[in-house]
Amino acid sequence: MEPIAFVDLQAQYRRLKPAIDERIARVLAHGQFILGPEVRELEERLAAFAGCRHAITVSSGTDALLMPLMAYGIGSGDAVFVPTFTFGATAEVVVQVGATPIFVDVEADSCCLDVADLARCIAGARARGLRPAAVIPVDLYGQPADYAPIQRLADAEGVRIIADGAQSYGGSLGGRRVGSLAPVTAVSFFPAKPLGCYGDGGALFTDDAALAEVLRSIRVHGAGPAKYELVRVGINGRLDTIQAAVLLVKLDAFAAELERREAVAQQYHRLLGNHVAVPRCRPAATSAWACYTIQVEDRDRVKSRLQAAGIPSMVYYPRPMHLQVAYRGYGAGAGSLPVAERLSARVLSLPIHADLDADTVARIAAGVVAATRS
Repeated sequence: MEPIAFVDLQAQYRRLKPAIDERIARVLAHGQFILGPEVRELEERLAAFAGCRHAITVSSGTDALLMPLMAYGIGSGDAVFVPTFTFGATAEVVVQVGATPIFVDVEADSCCLDVADLARCIAGARARGLRPAAVIPVDLYGQPADYAPIQRLADAEGVRIIADGAQSYGGSLGGRRVGSLAPVTAVSFFPAKPLGCYGDGGALFTDDAALAEVLRSIRVHGAGPAKYELVRVGINGRLDTIQAAVLLVKLDAFAAELERREAVAQQYHRLLGNHVAVPRCRPAATSAWACYTIQVEDRDRVKSRLQAAGIPSMVYYPRPMHLQVAYRGYGAGAGSLPVAERLSARVLSLPIHADLDADTVARIAAGVVAATRS
């Protein structure tokens, strides 16, 4: 049997090769490798797709999370609330600016931040003498978090929202796309993401012109109006022009690829819905389907059986942040965030991408059904 790729970037490249090669050749010809014209073109198109005023491309999804914290002046004595069931970058940037990450439990069905637990954590942070400063909801697996109640609570508590849309660009909630659901949204263009480049890359989205200006300054070492005039502490956070060129081609194909990802997800739903816990979108939400993540008992046994059948799978994530060695000092230990702890033992992500054909999806689903039998 043909091997199955978890994410088949080579198949996508073969499909888009002429346009990608042409775009890269243009960059090589004009030689503006840093902040070249393709970067501005990409930013305009990304913002238009998301339905917001400003897109600021950056060097990685991690820098996209870091920069709003810097722009808002968040640091020592501040509490930043982070779902514990996430990739390490979400908490990493909080520590890097000197603030304290407070880990919050997640919803059992969506795997996104639990608003009720966020309220509990905000009260707990105040009791410890910390200033609640920001919350970073994570759109896990491609579905937007439930932003309306998060926004209401954040407004009541005086807490800023920095959306972690690393996995969800292309998703939507209530008819609005990721990038326009929060005051500022960070996105990743890591190669395996629904919209990915051929290296590291990311972007920030906002309607706030003043914030966008500060973020653009931070992106280039804190630069001011004049060359070599530094008006704030910044970073080297630019997206290079070749990556922008690649993303422009992929953006042309993005809407069609999102439709194909949705079709794959729906086929999985039909084939697996009576056998395992399958992911579902909340009402009025669409997912970018960065991952198709099921929940199973005895997950490691199932994963091993799939591997033996030639079917790849991944675990996102095997350990919540409050139990990671580097972050144990910020949490309350095992049993403190039970939903995330249970999910970390049950979740299993299956292949999903735009070049996955229906026969292969059926093969994967049949493998899952067989692997979950006792």
